[in-house]
Amino acid sequence: MEESFIHQRIEKVWRAESARIVAVLTGMMRDIGMAEDLAQDTLVTALERWSASGIPDNPEAWLMTVAKRKAIDLLRRKKLLDKKYEHIAYELDTQFEPDWDRGMDEDIKDNLLRLIFMTCHPVLSKSARVALALRLLGGLTTEEIAKAFLVSETTIAQRIVRAKRKIADAEVSFEVPEKSAFTERLSSVLEVIYLMFNEGYSASSGESLIRTNLCDEALRMGRVLAELISAESEVHGLVALMEFQASRFQARVNRDGELILLMDQDRSLWNQEQISRGNISLRKAEDLECTLGMYGLQAAIAACHARAKSPEETDWVRISALYGELAEVTPSPVVELNRAVAISMAFGPAAGLEIVESLMSEQALKNYHLLPSIKGNFLVKLGRKKEAFEEFQRAALLTQNKQEQEFLLKQAKACLE
Repeated sequence: MEESFIHQRIEKVWRAESARIVAVLTGMMRDIGMAEDLAQDTLVTALERWSASGIPDNPEAWLMTVAKRKAIDLLRRKKLLDKKYEHIAYELDTQFEPDWDRGMDEDIKDNLLRLIFMTCHPVLSKSARVALALRLLGGLTTEEIAKAFLVSETTIAQRIVRAKRKIADAEVSFEVPEKSAFTERLSSVLEVIYLMFNEGYSASSGESLIRTNLCDEALRMGRVLAELISAESEVHGLVALMEFQASRFQARVNRDGELILLMDQDRSLWNQEQISRGNISLRKAEDLECTLGMYGLQAAIAACHARAKSPEETDWVRISALYGELAEVTPSPVVELNRAVAISMAFGPAAGLEIVESLMSEQALKNYHLLPSIKGNFLVKLGRKKEAFEEFQRAALLTQNKQEQEFLLKQAKACLE
């Protein structure tokens, strides 16, 4: 078997199983840093042994078993072995490959959920939570994370090290939060996944508009979380939102990587399988709560677009109403800006422009390129092209993404023609 094939197979298995392995090891060691070190040591062992002897019949079970053995060996060396670990060691010695056909073991599920809450703890900054989640829950290397966010490996490595140290210093427990803190902590977890997806969906800087690796990772984490916490409406709402948004990837840029606006996209290119999955997740969210939360409402808005076979068939009145509900649930200038777009489509550009004008003094939108971009579009529709030119120029200066910048400059140029 070719070594390159073996390495690709190991990488695929590792990406799928690393979070569960780190979760189980954290449960055993009660130390997230030590757990990751043992997990990485397990990966090195797999690379060495599988290259020599081939891939085992059940690679997932092999990795988990070897990881547990390494943990127990370390505990023995630290003279921390007690009856609990003796029992684990006995089970491992007598049953090398457990029955994985029964699905994810409940104990592994519990540990994985604890790891998710620990990794996304609000004691960490947003950037630290995202980096640590990609490392421990996504199994991405430091190099891969650095490339995704266009920063140096050293920066990401330091960010991850500091995050693990802060978790240890704050004595963050390896547990699912108590009922009183559950909602707030779950909100932090969902925020990490949402931030990850958004950075992939519309990259804040760099050459490419979309970074599919980040979106794929966020979707995978969301689906795992929906399996682990199936009774939470907002979890399904977030998964639905990501499925709907991801369904448009193929239509969102042309062959040259240039941005294509939603209304100009070839809807035959939208991924119907992902739209179907989005609808299923949205129905789950609606069945669990009669009033949708922040992610569920955004998913409902995305569903309106997904159901419209053409731009003209889009139910903009319904979308405007949903944005109104969203503004009540999570009031923010960005939500209001999106509502302005929906209002303009439902009731005319002048109505949308009125809302945008009221947002021009918002400090939170001072450097947000979409504010002048949207204003420029309204002005074009109203025949005020000279003013629109200035807004598109200003928007182009504010964005750090090359593709978005080029698109905005094209819009500005068109105003002079």
